[in-house]
Amino acid sequence: MQIGQRIARIFDIDSKELRAVLSSFCLVMLLMTSYYILRPVRDSMASDWSDIEVSWLWTFTFLFSAIAISLYGYIASRVRLIYLIPGVYIFFALSFLLFYFSNNITEIKTFSDKTFYVWVSVYALFHVSVFWSLMAETFSKTQAKRLFGFIAAGASIGAIIGPFFTAFFVSTLGNHLLLLIASAIIILAVPLIPVIQSSSKMDFHHSQFEALLSGKTSIGGTSLEGFRILFNDRFLIGIALFIFLATLLSSLIYFELKNILSSIDPEMRTQIWAGMDLAVNTLSIGIGLFATGRITKKLGISFSLSLIPTLLVVGFLLLAMMPIVALIVSLQIVRRAGQYSITRPAREMLFTVVGRNSRFKSKPIIDVVLYRGGDVISAWTITGLTQGLNFGLASMAGIGAIIATVWAGIGFTLGQKFIHQEKVQKDV
Repeated sequence: MQIGQRIARIFDIDSKELRAVLSSFCLVMLLMTSYYILRPVRDSMASDWSDIEVSWLWTFTFLFSAIAISLYGYIASRVRLIYLIPGVYIFFALSFLLFYFSNNITEIKTFSDKTFYVWVSVYALFHVSVFWSLMAETFSKTQAKRLFGFIAAGASIGAIIGPFFTAFFVSTLGNHLLLLIASAIIILAVPLIPVIQSSSKMDFHHSQFEALLSGKTSIGGTSLEGFRILFNDRFLIGIALFIFLATLLSSLIYFELKNILSSIDPEMRTQIWAGMDLAVNTLSIGIGLFATGRITKKLGISFSLSLIPTLLVVGFLLLAMMPIVALIVSLQIVRRAGQYSITRPAREMLFTVVGRNSRFKSKPIIDVVLYRGGDVISAWTITGLTQGLNFGLASMAGIGAIIATVWAGIGFTLGQKFIHQEKVQKDV
């Protein structure tokens, strides 16, 4: 039995899907590798700045995200899809090349570093959002249930390769050369995009996608149409709220974990953080490769969307009763691993039942602008509760349990609406 046939059999992939699936797996792996090479470079710069400076950079990240998404919406309205997606990644690759050269100019180094910090933060969410837009366009609803978990495992592998490469070679290469390497990796990933796009045309026979790729038309619409579509579609608003609550819980756990670890010596803290990253990425790969597709296929998307929030409800309640390091570390691992391997793929499946404008215009607004806005709102809200009102860990855990309950309910409801939309589209 050939290797390709074995992969298809083990991971429940049809032979006609194998080329597109493996290309998608490699594409997201390379993109995440590039980001996780850039992220340590970005974060190392923050140590040179005050908390106020970093807070302003977070604010600028939100503003630049909104501007970038608006420009992307304008370009998406006028450029054919076959050029749009590769163009996004080529643009980012060239931008990091520009940062490499600007860092050699001493007079603007501080400005360049801060701009780079903001720009990498924009890239962090933008490149993932565009990738999953492509996935929602390439694969059908039925395919997504089986395949998105496997594809998402590629992102987790990239999230391991990038930090390992950076940790081992940064002392030899230096931070600036890492920008060149990350840029080159993005460029190497671009040829995989037409392979994925052609698979939809040749192997899956998606007529609408074939027309968009072979025709001379663009997606159409206006640059701000994504905002209009989002705020007039209850399904998309539900997805936006689902992501906002996920962001709020992520920030809550991060802040409480940071605080509870404050009494431990720095080396031990570093070891705990590194151990969590290793556990999260290892679990994400294993679950994504072997479990996610089967869970979604057999138990349904409502179960997949509400599973991790439900586990967090239990975890927060236990944390309120036993505020210990081991428990909050476990909570963080469950949240992140579950988010990457189950919740994120299931969430991306929701976009297979919406229109093309929603996928390529509204989706980046939700993934990037609202996510970054959620970061700012949740950080200040949590700070106000803990620093202003002196809420302790038990109180914050209770709030977390309430938020996770609402999050689970919204996830289950979105899954039911997905099933309804799926049935409606079948009947049409």
